[in-house]
Amino acid sequence: MSGATEPHAGWTFITNHARVLAAIAENQSARVRDIAAHCRLTERAVQKIISDLEQSGYLSHTREGRSNTYRIAQGKVLRHPAEARLTVASLLGLLVQMDGHHEDAPRAGAMAVEEA
Repeated sequence: MSGATEPHAGWTFITNHARVLAAIAENQSARVRDIAAHCRLTERAVQKIISDLEQSGYLSHTREGRSNTYRIAQGKVLRHPAEARLTVASLLGLLVQMDGHHEDAPRAGAMAVEEA
């Protein structure tokens, strides 16, 4: 994950929560600082998003020394009623397909799986 670039103004199609989840899917041991730079968010915003995702059961972490390793609950369904039949794995699979410049990104089946 590279350094910070210019922030984006205005609305986008992908939420910050989805962006953070996709960044974690690419690197389950990424630092908050690296996730923030990759997603063009503040570290504080990323910490809040990670907390939201953990409280809702979409994400968990284990502490390894001074680092965290995250696990994504890929079988969990998305929150909005219009996407209630879609799982986290399907969302991440779509985001990985769209993100062609990250050729080293894991495929949906290769990510750490935690059953919902």
